[in-house]
Amino acid sequence: MIITKKIDSYIVHQDLSIRLALEKLEQSGEQILFLIDNIGKLSGVVTDGDVRRWLIRNKSKDLNESILSISPSSYVSAKVNTTTKQIQNLLSNGIKQVPLLNNEGILEAIATLENSFITIGNKQIGSGKPVYVIAEIGNNHQGKLDEAKSLIEMAAKAGVDSVKFQMRSMDILYGKKSSKKDASHDLGAQYTLDLLSKFQLSDEDLYQAFDHCKLNGVEPICTPWDIESLEKLKKYGIQAYKVASADFTNHELLTHIAATNMPMICSTGMCNEDEILSSSNLLKTLGAQCVLLHCNSTYPTPFKDVNLKYLTSLRNFGFDVGYSGHERGGFVPLAAIALGACVIEKHITFDKNQEGNDHKVSLLPQELTDMVAQIRMSEEALGHDNPRSISQGEMINREVLAKSLYARKKIHSGEKITRDLIIIKSPGQGLQPNKIEALIGRVANRDIEEETCFYNSDLKEKTNKKTSYTFNRPYGIPVRYHDFEKLSSQGQLDFVEFHLSYNDLNEKPSDFIKNTSHLFFTVHAPELFENDHILDLCALDEDYRKTSVEHLRRVIKHCDEIKSCFPNQDPPILVVNAGGWDTSGFVSIEKKKLFYKKLKESLGELDLSSVNISFQTMPPFPWHFGGQSFHNILVDADEIDTFCNETGAKICLDVSHSMMACNYYGWNLDDFVLKISKHISYLHVVDAKDSDGEGVQLGEGDVDFKKLASILNKTSKNIPFIPEVWQGHKDNGAGFWDGLNFLEKYL
Repeated sequence: MIITKKIDSYIVHQDLSIRLALEKLEQSGEQILFLIDNIGKLSGVVTDGDVRRWLIRNKSKDLNESILSISPSSYVSAKVNTTTKQIQNLLSNGIKQVPLLNNEGILEAIATLENSFITIGNKQIGSGKPVYVIAEIGNNHQGKLDEAKSLIEMAAKAGVDSVKFQMRSMDILYGKKSSKKDASHDLGAQYTLDLLSKFQLSDEDLYQAFDHCKLNGVEPICTPWDIESLEKLKKYGIQAYKVASADFTNHELLTHIAATNMPMICSTGMCNEDEILSSSNLLKTLGAQCVLLHCNSTYPTPFKDVNLKYLTSLRNFGFDVGYSGHERGGFVPLAAIALGACVIEKHITFDKNQEGNDHKVSLLPQELTDMVAQIRMSEEALGHDNPRSISQGEMINREVLAKSLYARKKIHSGEKITRDLIIIKSPGQGLQPNKIEALIGRVANRDIEEETCFYNSDLKEKTNKKTSYTFNRPYGIPVRYHDFEKLSSQGQLDFVEFHLSYNDLNEKPSDFIKNTSHLFFTVHAPELFENDHILDLCALDEDYRKTSVEHLRRVIKHCDEIKSCFPNQDPPILVVNAGGWDTSGFVSIEKKKLFYKKLKESLGELDLSSVNISFQTMPPFPWHFGGQSFHNILVDADEIDTFCNETGAKICLDVSHSMMACNYYGWNLDDFVLKISKHISYLHVVDAKDSDGEGVQLGEGDVDFKKLASILNKTSKNIPFIPEVWQGHKDNGAGFWDGLNFLEKYL
């Protein structure tokens, strides 16, 4: 059981419609709603079971009725001052949440068996949630408010979630001996009292520091060293409390902090196993929201004493765990999160040589920035324990490096496939070698040419390919020169998109392109050119940018050569990836502005009279031939809209790229498309998964194509499209035909 004052996800106004209340129920995932009136008094309780029963009973369902009409006439509640034992008795009767009310009946807190995480500010903390990073200032401000504010700003810039301070009453803690001049103290106590007397902030300065945290987007938390300080922090409205290692055996203080019903983060340094067990049991009895931090309270902690493996044992005390580190450097926390730490706390400073033990174990600004960045990368790298699947980068590399099953000689349709007809060789563009037993003995469902791949389709029926499709816009497929004739002759296409490689620029298009009277064409410019040059019209390196411009001039000239094979062709659409990527990370807003400026320069240096450039919308993490980079421009819809308004540029909406961007940044794809719709001149329609699963077959990813089509059919009529399924050209274009089959009911 925990008792929480974070109740926003549970509550709705009693007059809210059933429809909107159900949306809240769906979004919260809590399975229960507490209904309140205008002043916050509890007026009803609705569970998802109540909703189901109402739906079954009512044949004519009016979702515009108030949610209060569903609420049962009786429900369980308790007063906020009810003992935890009494609350636990209520929860043991099959009830999962109990609302806790003040004497006026106003809902103040909720006791629940359900929550497996705590919430500080707007951040959820616990297993499966992002690691919560606390920058401990303590007294490293040296008693100066301006220094505290500078440390806060530094921590916020580094990307921490919270900044921690300490509050203590010297008179209460040390009484008459609080004076640093008291000769009866031993040397250690004298040293500590000396530091505290010099470097404490006043209460008012601490409150100003807390306010400064909020102004900088980080949550202030504080360690109360005594009950008087706790009362001051309660009055301020602090959102979470840190319990120092020295106080984890102080059951009186733990009890008072738990009574606030606010989250507690408790360090366990200086404690033995029995003491941790005793305090943990107390906190569970009190219904505390708590995370236990493994900690060694030595300054600095020798690495031999860090003992991170204890994190796995600490979790057995019934709470999520974290790590508070006093060792030098910022790398140990990375190992801690690999062992399950969901909170990391480290001290920070501007100068490790200042007076006080904490400075010696603190991180400097760049060290803190690096640690936070490494934590985010590490938690991303930890991933999940779901069944192993192949990443997009691995799929790209498997195409090149792995092996596949190939036909040793031509196999005719209807012929039985025997072992002697199969060879294993590179590249890995077809069936993997482990499918050989499934292939042997099957009857070929097509003619298979010598030294060509077997595909998954050779293990099943033929692809359901139609000779023609009915779309409300021109449709085509991507082709290369070598497969143009084979693929373009298989259906009544409106056009083809030549997806060029840099080697294709040395070919003579007329050697490959015949009989084009029924087609028009578009071109996708190469992204990779000779000498590993990836096209970047935004490059800040002027030589690199000019080389990119020159490469694109060659592409435009080649488009003219292709056009000679298409007598009725208007200036073709030329799809271009503009660049703006970075291999080390996302860049600042200022640098992005420079990228856009360079792109405008590049456009001004090109003769575009014979082509219609369509810049492709980009994903956050582009794959550059098996390696991943970071894209910085033509990713954000607002930026795209601004750039196009300023330059008149047109956009190729790559649905997969933009879906991945929306997944990563939390945007809505429908809003994204509406924002850039007036600039769209071309469509790459394909699915995506997560933030880097590109080119997924349509219907197998995250895109809602029904919604997407309803927007495109209104805002982008007659805009041509291709199904740009990754490796769709394999097996005579099987992926493309499957994509067109899927899209026919939408576009």
